[in-house]
Amino acid sequence: MTTAPKTTPSLEALHAVFARQHDASRQREPMVHAQRMQALDALLNSVLEHEEPLTEALHADFGHRSSQETRLLEIVPLVDEIRYLRRHLRRWMRPRPVRVNWQFLPSRARILFQPLGVVGVIGAWNYPVLLSLLPLANALAAGNRVMVKPSEMAPATAGVIERMLCEAFAEDHVAVVSGGTETAAAFAALPFDHLLFTGSGRVGKLVMKAAAENLTPVTLELGGKSPALVHESYPTHVAADRICSAKFWNAGQTCIAPDHVLVPSRRMDEFVRDAVEVVSRRYAHPLSSGDYTCMVNEAGLERMRSLVDDARAQGATIVQINPANELPIPGRRAFPPTLVLDVKASMRVMQEEIFGPVLPIVGYGALDEAIAMINAQPRPLALYYFDQDRARIDHVLEHTVSGGAVVNDCMFHLPQHGLPFGGVGPSGMGAYHGFDGFQTFSKKKGVLLQHAWAGAALARLTKPPYDAWTDRLISFLIGSRARPAQRRAQATPDERYR
Repeated sequence: MTTAPKTTPSLEALHAVFARQHDASRQREPMVHAQRMQALDALLNSVLEHEEPLTEALHADFGHRSSQETRLLEIVPLVDEIRYLRRHLRRWMRPRPVRVNWQFLPSRARILFQPLGVVGVIGAWNYPVLLSLLPLANALAAGNRVMVKPSEMAPATAGVIERMLCEAFAEDHVAVVSGGTETAAAFAALPFDHLLFTGSGRVGKLVMKAAAENLTPVTLELGGKSPALVHESYPTHVAADRICSAKFWNAGQTCIAPDHVLVPSRRMDEFVRDAVEVVSRRYAHPLSSGDYTCMVNEAGLERMRSLVDDARAQGATIVQINPANELPIPGRRAFPPTLVLDVKASMRVMQEEIFGPVLPIVGYGALDEAIAMINAQPRPLALYYFDQDRARIDHVLEHTVSGGAVVNDCMFHLPQHGLPFGGVGPSGMGAYHGFDGFQTFSKKKGVLLQHAWAGAALARLTKPPYDAWTDRLISFLIGSRARPAQRRAQATPDERYR
């Protein structure tokens, strides 16, 4: 049974919630390890207890989404992340000793990780559970108080998230804010200590602009046109299987799904044949399949039609994979897996992030030509390269820049706890997950513990009144190579150029 969100809060109520969290973050003692563990336990137990309502809500929001896909792509990585945070949190919270410059010995230095205060999280509709609650988990591990704004485009899921978090947490610790675009704009304008947003680049600009008014640091998880590049030596049936699996999970509505594929021109037909075979096997009845996700709304469905129509009008060959020749089912927003061949740069499928089950396949000649094509586009959130040669793999990774990368598969860098997840440039800024999430939502404070001996020596030699010993110290610290330059600086203009 799904639950709709509560009534949209007024601007005054929104500010009141923020004020309560802000006051608590400043006036109460920082959260110790036991309190943070309790918060993570509460979140974990809440997710496990609400697994069924969450899967039902996601099914309702998408029109159809299999429970297995929701559990695999949202619940499993979320639960795994929370458990990872719990295992490592005590070690991360310890002060970290670091070396001091030799001139300051025997003083000591350390790094402290402290809570920032109040963190705002704006989730996304395509994975509304994972992309709302995973950053929440990272922020709680760092000892913060958190306000979460789930996407209004997944209202049933937002309702379950609101209910479960309200039951598990006091409002001055974790609060859920429901509402549409006006609420989201007011939310982004709050003077958070850190704000994380997941969504489109267009909205990301608005979020960053609103945050800038308060000098609020932001982490932006955006998207872009993540390419998959297949080397001519790599088996096409393996590449097609892994690329198409990632592409058509959640019907392509995934920020790190492969957006398009670069395939050697001479192996294009082979790759297309293998792609059609694997997709036909996975989704024999795509318009009615229980395993194939629908588009989240009518606008998304219509956009896929528009992208394909634009490509067809410009001469593309369209391969819609519908083995059973099903007709559209009224009320079901399913768009069949679609390959676009004979692609041109002027087509919308090559200019816009697709974010749906449409896969352009682009031919290339030499490997450096493919790399040049990738580098001519804005920096992507992810890059996928298929090859077995170590030297070529290193070459591609070194000569391209992306938020993350996977060699010989797609998307599986996201659940790796040891890897930061984030974009670069137009695909985002900042990173989280694992320790990087703990660090993102913490203040990494450097502390010098001055020793009495070092402090006395520095006070004697580095503070007025200066004397000859100060000059000797400076010359020693600068080094012998700098002394001629010092003498030239002291020379007269006539002497300087002799």
